[in-house]
Amino acid sequence: MKVIDFHCDTLSKLAEDNSSELRKNQFSVDIEKMEKSNYLAQFFAAFVDRSQHRDPYSRTLELIEIFKREEGKNKDKIRQAYSYEDLLANEKEGKISCFLSIEEGAALKGSFDRLQEFYRQGVRLITLTWNFPNEIGYPNAENKYRGKGLTAFGFQLVEAMNKMGIIIDVSHLSDKGFWDVASKSKSPFLASHSNARAIRNHSRNLTDEMIRALAEKGGIIGVNYYSNFLADKNIGTIQDIITHMKHIRKIGGIGILALGSDFDGISTPVEFEDCSQMDQLYYGLLKNGFSQDEADKIFYYNGLRFLRDIL
Repeated sequence: MKVIDFHCDTLSKLAEDNSSELRKNQFSVDIEKMEKSNYLAQFFAAFVDRSQHRDPYSRTLELIEIFKREEGKNKDKIRQAYSYEDLLANEKEGKISCFLSIEEGAALKGSFDRLQEFYRQGVRLITLTWNFPNEIGYPNAENKYRGKGLTAFGFQLVEAMNKMGIIIDVSHLSDKGFWDVASKSKSPFLASHSNARAIRNHSRNLTDEMIRALAEKGGIIGVNYYSNFLADKNIGTIQDIITHMKHIRKIGGIGILALGSDFDGISTPVEFEDCSQMDQLYYGLLKNGFSQDEADKIFYYNGLRFLRDIL
């Protein structure tokens, strides 16, 4: 078993508690826990809640600084990855690859100079929106935004990210925004932490048509463990996660499935407590009609293929 996870919010937790460290902490993700589950790679999101942070750019830089600090302190265990080749090299050296992402495109302030700056810092994935409209487009946090798509800057940004090799993430993006990305992007894109709307009718989840479009584009879906996006429950269960995976497999094929835990960003518990217990989900798949080859594709191989195609 190996693991690639396309979304966690652990940097925000580290920012909230200055005494905490990435090597070992009380959160859902730390280095010791990742080692127990044989992680190949983790994407760490610099997440900005604009209701709490008025300046998304400054907050993003603050979280990137925390990422760099923790990576610097733990070079014996982890290493920042900038490319697919970096991931392979890190694996050979027994190190977990840490990719840097941004969750809230408002950090760019509508500037391509900011995009270049973040790329130099090592950002390789950007979630275009969170729960508020920004210079790029609109979120799916409220129904009134569902029919609103990318702005003129948003369309230009998709093209620029394609050229630079930055992954476009449509989780949180409005329905119309999704289709704008699907029509404009020449590269595969992903929904880093989303589920199936046919199983749980929530605007944060993807319709069957979206799942098909992602599959046709060579994209992936990182299945999210948050209970409210899985079912109408107070806990995210393994069975609920697998139910979404089965549906997504039926609609888009096994090649579209990946992991996007949202660990340290979800407010309700998950049946397995943290990332050290990923074997519970892996063996749950095997007990529910998935072959070992299919489980491996979900856990890491589809992610490797996707990263190879873009980075």
